[in-house]
Amino acid sequence: MGHTCNSILINAPYDKVYDISNDIPRWTELFGTEYKEAKIVKKEGNKITFRLTDDEGNSWQSFRMLYKENHLAYAEKEDPKFPFEYMKIIWLYTPTPEGIIMSWIQHFTMDKKAKYNDEQVEGFINKHSQDNLKIFKRVIEEEAGAKAHA
Repeated sequence: MGHTCNSILINAPYDKVYDISNDIPRWTELFGTEYKEAKIVKKEGNKITFRLTDDEGNSWQSFRMLYKENHLAYAEKEDPKFPFEYMKIIWLYTPTPEGIIMSWIQHFTMDKKAKYNDEQVEGFINKHSQDNLKIFKRVIEEEAGAKAHA
């Protein structure tokens, strides 16, 4: 099985960090060039079902459970799951005096027919997560700073 954990400190209020990072239609901006489309399919209470399309035109559906009061969000890839057997994602938000530590934890197993194995995909995910977390940090801190000075 594959497992990754990547974190970054974001100097912004918790509500701002949580709300912007979980604004799925903004993921086309927040994930750099990774997604060319991010659409909400359905909202039911704290559960959001959404569809992502990557820069290669591949689409899949996932769901995300928002637990803002508990400082976390939980997601799973639904359909199609390939190239994974499963993909589970937890985003943790840890308040500190310096800001919010945003951590992305991904737990997965690659399908036996996939081009890459768990260890190779861990490397890809770690690289992309670190790059994307920097974008989240920049965008959220800029927005928090602009609002604070407006």
